[in-house]
Amino acid sequence: MNDLAMRLAALDPEMAAALRAVGHFDALLTARAGLADVVRGAAELVGCPVRFVDTGRGLVVRARPDGAGGAAPDPDPAWARTGVEGTGGELVLERPGPAGTRDAVVLERGAAAVATVLDRTRRGRPGADPASVEVVLDAAAAPADRLAAARRLGLTGPARAVALADGRWAVTGAGEPLPGGIRCGTGPAVPVHELPGSADLAALALRLTAEGTPEDPGPRVVHADGVGTVLLLVRAADDAPPPPDVRALDAAAAAGPWVLTTLDAVATTASQRDAAKALHLHHSTLQDRLQHAEQLLGWAVRDPAGRLRLQLALHLRRAARSRRVFRSGTAQR
Repeated sequence: MNDLAMRLAALDPEMAAALRAVGHFDALLTARAGLADVVRGAAELVGCPVRFVDTGRGLVVRARPDGAGGAAPDPDPAWARTGVEGTGGELVLERPGPAGTRDAVVLERGAAAVATVLDRTRRGRPGADPASVEVVLDAAAAPADRLAAARRLGLTGPARAVALADGRWAVTGAGEPLPGGIRCGTGPAVPVHELPGSADLAALALRLTAEGTPEDPGPRVVHADGVGTVLLLVRAADDAPPPPDVRALDAAAAAGPWVLTTLDAVATTASQRDAAKALHLHHSTLQDRLQHAEQLLGWAVRDPAGRLRLQLALHLRRAARSRRVFRSGTAQR
């Protein structure tokens, strides 16, 4: 809070509460909070229940300031409210207006936060409602709300969460194709009530993707159920400095763009001969490159143990590079 804001807050408690509201919603968006988190945050700030309502889609996301449940009262036309841009919905404070300074700021900033959250999920499914995608992936959503959102999305069986590299999310049925041409991580296909867990794993899988360029070789799509326990290593590595093998890869990469592409090909193909074909190299040229790369790394990559070591180092290097952008967990939605 700057000096002017502090002086205004000292003169007017309502202004102080309004300024706290601005900071609260900014923090939620920075943390890539979900729709339910934004509505719950608004309720805590104003001290009364708050709901986001889109009657056209049959969607209601409601929260009380104490987090408790209970039956929702019928809507009252006298309640303070504001429209949410880009949707047919409204953010509503469950008490009569007119809104004071604090309530007006909460309505304005809360509605803007809701619009931002829904825009992140705009690519949920072809023709999908972003609010429903947000609810179906939100671990804090009530089970009944998640099932209703799944019905609106047309999910009739197991589905999977898909984390897209642009920060958006998708939900696809188990047998449906992925969004085309987009770098992404996918979670396992699970029943609807387990989709938040699928989203957790999809976010981790996204961190193992790459641009597919010489500077960043690797897969543009990674399936969580295809990498298994590697995801556990990614989580564990987040709490520690980069391991020596990752540092060795970074140092070796400085020798030239051929290093990473060569090592990635060796790590991901069935044989060195297949790796040479993938790189469009003669087999003897590949051997020369590998000999040089092994000297740079400090370990052999042409035996089974060394190849496994290389595979894990490449995974952890991608995860470390993407840590600042693709953070794991549903809070990053």
